[in-house]
Amino acid sequence: MSAFLGTEISATGRRWVGPDPEQDRRAGGLAQSTGLPEALCYVLAQRGVTADEANQFLNPSLRELMPDPSTLKDMDKAAARFSHAVETRQRIAVFADYDVDGGASAALLLSWLRDMSIDATLYVPDRIAEGYGPNDAAMQKLAQDHDLIVCVDCGTLAHGPIAAAAPVDVIVLDHHTGGETLPLAHSVVNPNRQDEASELTYLCAAGVVFMMLVAVNRLMRASGHAGPDLMALLDLVALATVVDVAPLQGLNRAFVQQGLKVMARRHRLGLTALADVARMDSAPNAYHLGFLLGPRVNAGGRIGKADLGARLLAASDPHEAGALAEKLDQLNRERREVEENVRLQAMEQAEVRGLEVPLVWAAGEGWHPGVVGIVASRLKEASNRPALVIGFDGEDGKGSARSISGVDLGAAIARLVNEGFLTKGGGHKMAAGLSIDKSKLEPAMARLGELLAAQGADKAGPADLRLTGILAPSAITTDLIEQLERAGPFGAGAAAPRFALPSVRVAFAKRAGENHLRLTFQDASGGRIDAIAFQAFDGPMGTLLENHDGAIFNVAGRLEVDTWGGRKKPKLRLEDVAKIGA
Repeated sequence: MSAFLGTEISATGRRWVGPDPEQDRRAGGLAQSTGLPEALCYVLAQRGVTADEANQFLNPSLRELMPDPSTLKDMDKAAARFSHAVETRQRIAVFADYDVDGGASAALLLSWLRDMSIDATLYVPDRIAEGYGPNDAAMQKLAQDHDLIVCVDCGTLAHGPIAAAAPVDVIVLDHHTGGETLPLAHSVVNPNRQDEASELTYLCAAGVVFMMLVAVNRLMRASGHAGPDLMALLDLVALATVVDVAPLQGLNRAFVQQGLKVMARRHRLGLTALADVARMDSAPNAYHLGFLLGPRVNAGGRIGKADLGARLLAASDPHEAGALAEKLDQLNRERREVEENVRLQAMEQAEVRGLEVPLVWAAGEGWHPGVVGIVASRLKEASNRPALVIGFDGEDGKGSARSISGVDLGAAIARLVNEGFLTKGGGHKMAAGLSIDKSKLEPAMARLGELLAAQGADKAGPADLRLTGILAPSAITTDLIEQLERAGPFGAGAAAPRFALPSVRVAFAKRAGENHLRLTFQDASGGRIDAIAFQAFDGPMGTLLENHDGAIFNVAGRLEVDTWGGRKKPKLRLEDVAKIGA
């Protein structure tokens, strides 16, 4: 298939790929039979949506998409044990991971229990002192003072620590890839257990927790009691789903779409305070969750006190919520400085080894374990290869890895643990964490590279830029953009539509800050659209456009509504350009 608009190599080094003839045909048929805008029909055609399915897809119903929670193994056992603890007013502890998914999962339980007039204990392990997941000392301590421990976003591989909690019952609500055997917990609800036949493998932990609460509310109704309002908790599920990069398909898509509506009501004190410190000035969308709210919630677990994020999300006092939001915002600023320092060193290392290998990796003494995951994401984006970054404290290393589509990283890490290369490790297809002894670094990286190469990790070329179609500047209106948003939310597994604007000139260009560029593009008919190119000067695109000299370009990016100054106007978030005739 020929390159879209003839762009074989763009300013960012990518090949443009547009809709194929079959997508053209389907989009045209959808537009005819539904009366929807053609641009939206191209998005639906890319998703494989038919004319009969279009209305349901654009208006996903959680009621219709929600499966019976009992389809998950151990769900009925977990719901019954949790319900018994609530009915008999037992002492409940929630052991949560320190990231957004863990914090949101904990907040779901804490909020639900608070509505039942039960105050549960929150425990979040310190990333540096305790590492990921349950540990013997923490579980033994919780077992002394509680009748039930619920592990959220962790626990599936914690055989020893869960055994250490005996005889207290432990419920695990998780989504990370399971091993060949399960810990001796009361119940392990995890769509990624090896013996699980469910199709819900794409859920994050908060989605699993929500499903258990659905099951618990059902038990309460059967006994003649009303449970707390679960729909009001969907803002937490939406946040976790987006930030944990769970695919926005099926049930997840409904979770996020409905959760954004709940969040827009600004009823959750912690999220409202956080939105205010992040200076969110419009209705929340998936971008806000992933890039404004999520990093701030995560900041406590990365470089601050591990439980700050969960406490913020579960806050019931406005003063506490405000103070926690301010603290997390400050920690997020500090995290960015630490991250940039590690990123520069890691990129230098990776480039020396080469970016076209099956595994791009870097390791350094004193690299903060709270930022290695973010830096791994940066390496993955730069190379389109699975990436791993490890920070060492003496002989002990803690690392985080990110994968590319089609390469199961979690399974490879689990195999390295079984083969003795890693002290411990686990995760899912797209992300994983590990602990490693420095003496095993080189052989472990070589072995991991072999396993990933066997999955085709070394075959990926520079990431193509996949475009939905072509639009003229004059055709881009706020109404069209709002129509396109109906096909969202957009994120993992559901890429935002990207359109090409062919044969335009730069009518205005001005730097914004050090690295960004504000622009206005105009075509031959006089149609104009404003644009913003973030980090434009990190590569050649910024200089090319700033020194345009009247050249004609094909440009590409995502469309958004700019609400600056209280007025709505369309804007292009520029991602790539190709100079015509270059």
